[in-house]
Amino acid sequence: MTEFWLISAPGEKTCQQTWDTLMTATTRTNNLSTNNKFNIPDLKVGTLDVLVGLSDELAKLDAFVESVVKKVAQYMADVLEDSRDKVQENLLANGVDLVTYVTRFQWDMAKYPIKQSLKNISEIITKQVTQIDNDLKARASAYNNLKGNLQNLERKNAGSLLTRSLADIVKKDDFVLDSEYLITMLVVVPKTNYNDWQRTYETLAEMVVPRSTNLLFEDQDSGLFTVTLFRKAIDDFRLKARENKFMLRDFQYNEEEMKADKEEMTRLSTDKKKQFGPLVRWLKVNFSEAFIAWIHIKALRVFVESVLRYGLPVNFQAMLLQPNKKNMKKLREVLNDLYKHLDSGAAAIIDQSTMDIPGLNLSQQEYYPYVYYKIDCNLLDFK
Repeated sequence: MTEFWLISAPGEKTCQQTWDTLMTATTRTNNLSTNNKFNIPDLKVGTLDVLVGLSDELAKLDAFVESVVKKVAQYMADVLEDSRDKVQENLLANGVDLVTYVTRFQWDMAKYPIKQSLKNISEIITKQVTQIDNDLKARASAYNNLKGNLQNLERKNAGSLLTRSLADIVKKDDFVLDSEYLITMLVVVPKTNYNDWQRTYETLAEMVVPRSTNLLFEDQDSGLFTVTLFRKAIDDFRLKARENKFMLRDFQYNEEEMKADKEEMTRLSTDKKKQFGPLVRWLKVNFSEAFIAWIHIKALRVFVESVLRYGLPVNFQAMLLQPNKKNMKKLREVLNDLYKHLDSGAAAIIDQSTMDIPGLNLSQQEYYPYVYYKIDCNLLDFK
């Protein structure tokens, strides 16, 4: 299970004591969760007004960055196509799998300097992830256009004999060309009607050249035959052929056009292969960047909410719990018992819609006496 609960509780005599209390309640006497300390550095607190405003902004930023993380992951799956099973191994953060990154989280001082204000750090993240989002839209649009054009050509080469491209099927020698009187037509004949065709094609109209039919190609259902006749007999022949379930293809042999089609197919296929590698590399790098930014937002939110709830000086322990799936309800009850003293009005879980706590913006539908955010590393339901 890749769901984590990121919580914080005020330091008792020491933050270590807060940690030990949680461990005793959730792991030492039972197996409710696997826990890790979640290390948040000493960030600049700023004023109460700034914290209250930031609480709201960070909730929106959290949702935005999560959506970008999911978009990049989803597009990685789309680009990998038949290798979708390899998506998870490409979704890394700082070179490690997501669970490892989250459970061993260390603040990135180079990207997000803690000497900056909380507001500045959130603005750095906003700018960074907005850029990733914009780049993704541009790259996805270009690659999807290329892929769509190639798929259209591939469909032309793989459809029924009535519609598919014939560039790889017919040759110049199959046709009477440059004749004022004669023309070679292409006819699609159902396999079940081959005998009828051979028996009747010479008599479907006047002026059909005897023994002029050849089978050029067949798919599961039909065969493509040539037949040569005088130009003036085309309409008559078409009508009679249709009555007998033989369908004429409107086709004129044009070597230059067919060569252009083949070259376009080759060009698109080559372009797609050329773009594939760099695109996957870009997605890997920027998935990592977006995911790292997302977890830093979670850290910012825990810091801001903890200061708003527990007051100054800053004294809280952030903890990451990976719930045992079978015991989630029990874990919630244990946490509630452990921390209900933090908020007498929250001895039981309270629905956020029934209350309005100034300065607190909880994106969840539930309110708990401790600071709580969910992190779900299962970003896609890969099939």
